[in-house]
Amino acid sequence: MKLTIQRLIAILLLVIPGIGAAYGFLLMKDALYDYFATMGGADTMTPDFSWGTFILGAFLFLIGIGFIGGWTFFRDRKRNYLSSRFRPSTPRPVRTPRTSNENSSNDAQSE
Repeated sequence: MKLTIQRLIAILLLVIPGIGAAYGFLLMKDALYDYFATMGGADTMTPDFSWGTFILGAFLFLIGIGFIGGWTFFRDRKRNYLSSRFRPSTPRPVRTPRTSNENSSNDAQSE
């Protein structure tokens, strides 16, 4: 039962930003449609663009898409599904240079 509730909460955490992104897209679409629809009317010479609605829609859209994309990215990083350019780089071990004395002693032992 506890696992079912946890999964339901996890799905809601992804659905809510998705609904916000879809609503933001609809707000942007409606702002553009209203602008172009009033442009063809005979009554208005210069139609007004509803910047507030468009900016609010863009904000909701970008926040929703960014949340879902970030969640997917970090989940894939945790499960090691990413390509090498997105993985965190690990420092290379430091190599100590060999001296000529070490090489000659290794040659003598191999004979």
